[in-house]
Amino acid sequence: MATLETWSLWLHIVAGTVAVLAGVGALVTSKGGWRHRQAGKAFLVSMGVVVVTVVVRVGIHPTSFRGILTLVAIFSGYLALLGYRTLSRKRPPDTAHRLDWVAAGCVILACFSLGLWGAIWVLGGRSFGIVMMVFGGIGVAFGILDIRIFQADESGDWMVSHLQRMIGAFIATVSAVSAVNLTPMLGIAAWLWPTALGVPLIYYWSNKYSTSSTR
Repeated sequence: MATLETWSLWLHIVAGTVAVLAGVGALVTSKGGWRHRQAGKAFLVSMGVVVVTVVVRVGIHPTSFRGILTLVAIFSGYLALLGYRTLSRKRPPDTAHRLDWVAAGCVILACFSLGLWGAIWVLGGRSFGIVMMVFGGIGVAFGILDIRIFQADESGDWMVSHLQRMIGAFIATVSAVSAVNLTPMLGIAAWLWPTALGVPLIYYWSNKYSTSSTR
């Protein structure tokens, strides 16, 4: 009989695969179109499953690697959630919901822990700590930025905010998939290449859809 760990593993793999495919679908389809929206919903739901299953797995068998993946999953899940929530706050009243505040607080705590953990590893001579510090720093920055937006009771440039967070979530998801499968061959580069390729993509779409650049 399959154990809870086995079921959670397969569910995690399936959800991660769906998240990557749905993320690609959202990227290549027309923004705002029916296909884009459906791909975005599939990405959001699958990311929710990824976060839940990775938490279950680290609870069943806690290891350093699973712990890192859990914190990265929380980070990517947060970006996906806030990317989706941005759409619901694009029209007045655009006041942040309690869920937004709780999510931002959780991601700051999780990513601060990830970055601190990484700093301890670096001081101990483990170069992989750099990866943890990079992801942790990005997560804390996003969380603080969102809290400032919530405090201002405004959605800002909602399209850019949506794109940045959804693409960021996709980058983090691809990073985790790459890390699990390619780390033996690429080392820490398996974690960082999606960020190196994805950040210019965020910059491009941010400029393309920024309201200030289209005026």
